[in-house]
Amino acid sequence: MHKYKKLKEGINKTDKLTQEEKKNSVKKIEEWIKEDRAFGLIYDELAEYNIAFKEIFKDLGLV
Repeated sequence: MHKYKKLKEGINKTDKLTQEEKKNSVKKIEEWIKEDRAFGLIYDELAEYNIAFKEIFKDLGLV
């Protein structure tokens, strides 16, 4: 669960996403946690949603 918390914090702090993208991304992550999705799938789907996520994950040390 620590990775998800770190990711949500990183999303909220980044300047690479709009407020709307941040809100939608965190909402999706929370839905995926409930669905018990694998962390790798979350990375793939977020990177598809916005390429900035590749850099965000890297900056957070999650990939």
